[in-house]
Amino acid sequence: MPVTEPVQMQDSRRDLTLPVFIPEVKRMGGQSRVYLGDSSPSSYPSSARWSLFIRVGAAFFAGFFVCLAVVAQYVSSNQSCLSFSLFTALLPTHVGTPEWHQYPPAEPTNAFPSMFPSSVGYPGPTQAGAEPGVAATAPAYPLHSSLVHLVPPTRFSQDNTKSKTKDFDIFRSWGSLSPWYSIQRGRFGVDSGPEAPDTCSITGVHLLHRHGARYPADYTRGTGPGGFASKLNLYAENVTTTGHLSFLDDWTYKLGNEGLTPFGRSQLYDLGVSMRMRYGFLLKNFSETNSLPVFRTESQTRMLNSAQNFALGFFGYPLEGQYQQQIMIEAKGVPVSSTILLPLIDLAQIMMFLIGATAANHMLMRGKQCISGILFPRLQQYLDGFKLDVEDVYAMQELCAFETVALGYSKFCELFTEKEWEGFDYSYDLNLWYGVAWGSPVARGEGIGYVQELISRLTQTPIETHNSSTNATLHNAVTFPFGHSLYVDATHEVVVLNVLTALNLSSFAAMGPLPTDHMPARRTFRTAELAPFATNVQFQLVLSCSSEHDPQIRVIVNDGVASLTNLKGCRDHPDGMCSIHAFVDAQKENIQSTDWDFVCNANWTTPDGWETTTGYPPL
Repeated sequence: MPVTEPVQMQDSRRDLTLPVFIPEVKRMGGQSRVYLGDSSPSSYPSSARWSLFIRVGAAFFAGFFVCLAVVAQYVSSNQSCLSFSLFTALLPTHVGTPEWHQYPPAEPTNAFPSMFPSSVGYPGPTQAGAEPGVAATAPAYPLHSSLVHLVPPTRFSQDNTKSKTKDFDIFRSWGSLSPWYSIQRGRFGVDSGPEAPDTCSITGVHLLHRHGARYPADYTRGTGPGGFASKLNLYAENVTTTGHLSFLDDWTYKLGNEGLTPFGRSQLYDLGVSMRMRYGFLLKNFSETNSLPVFRTESQTRMLNSAQNFALGFFGYPLEGQYQQQIMIEAKGVPVSSTILLPLIDLAQIMMFLIGATAANHMLMRGKQCISGILFPRLQQYLDGFKLDVEDVYAMQELCAFETVALGYSKFCELFTEKEWEGFDYSYDLNLWYGVAWGSPVARGEGIGYVQELISRLTQTPIETHNSSTNATLHNAVTFPFGHSLYVDATHEVVVLNVLTALNLSSFAAMGPLPTDHMPARRTFRTAELAPFATNVQFQLVLSCSSEHDPQIRVIVNDGVASLTNLKGCRDHPDGMCSIHAFVDAQKENIQSTDWDFVCNANWTTPDGWETTTGYPPL
């Protein structure tokens, strides 16, 4: 009979004594035969045993392949082919809950700063080289694609031969949630690049840029991506998912609140490097005058971090002694707060903004219903126990954009087609056109303060009357200097659109009010082009051209040269240039015709059906 003997086996957690079966070996006719627990040979003939083995094996494999076929059919159709669900289960209760990682730790146990000094001396011999100046010296301009660090959904990747439109780019279809990229030459009506025109030299740049990619608004607000996550978590115990939405089975909300994402940091750092490579030679002005540049930003975290990362890219580490960073307080009720870079803080201006926002929200909702309604049946079939509405579908599209710029990739992006992304992109155009741009009755009033400052810097003349959002307490020789060759201001996308509207760059509004009952195939106003994450507007001063008698200026939005021909005194120039004198005179007229107090405080109303393309209320 077989016997068992105790054998000691070592486990990583504890000692185990396991029985080991030892078969009995018998000698028969001079041959050794092994029997597993049976003292007699099998009574079945070998042919019968072989036949039984074949029949059992065939039945097993037949059943196995039938199961595979059922599973394959289920997966390919994304639906269960059975009358009851074998492949779905209720969502776990943690689905949709916030998953946040706090770094750095508050009190790390191995932090010994004195043991890790930032400098130990002995730097070795160094000598700075000449400053770069690609914008002034190179025959072409380095273009920015925005694709670094981000992974597109499989259906839209360049390797996907099934993609309907090879020039479709999902990263450029998220409205103001898109990362900035270089605009195609001629897109804004001027067939010229941002490099210095022939026979011209660049002597100054005023740069206005938006913060980098950020997290969405507060999770607890109950709307947008955070609202969708909360709603999904609320109904999780009754929800089942299949097919394209099966990834929700273990999905958690990984987005923070409004701060800069790692990709957003890289955007501003890269923008700083890019501007140093293009305009580094302008720093000679500061060396010759023994002065430092003054950059401006706001106290909000993503604004300050954006400005600091831009400076790290532009100047390199360490920053001390290379420039001066002015931080203006962004907070409600703070009397010393400067509102140039966010003209919505003052109570009157908050009311002013709400007037435009109300119209924008009305238009946006109509656009959402038109665009998102067709998605319900297609997505709802994969979701049981959770009834989707317009805001849910829209939030899922926003999750695609926000997760991509925060985490690098998002499964939500796979859910929608090219047409649906074009619709999402257009919904952002509707929102910002009617809320803060040419279609808003308050946009010009919101942006006129920055125009006043721009003209003050260009003419080196103090603002005589602070009758808009400018802050007189900060207009002095230290915090608002004249005569610099480089100015850098960090702001929000709404301010960028306010400023472009206040400058009366009406070529962007040439196609008139945006319709809400259909999506135009071509349009001159696109937020993905004008106000994406890290958008940048360069006021490029061209003070020496052998082909021009007067000093010139150009406006360049994300490397696209804007047309200035609609401004009084600015002719149709092939490189988009305008005499600085004519540009200043035209902007002075804009300032004179923009009554900030009337826009903010007058009891004006907009009649039913009233629309504007000037960013100003009815008179």
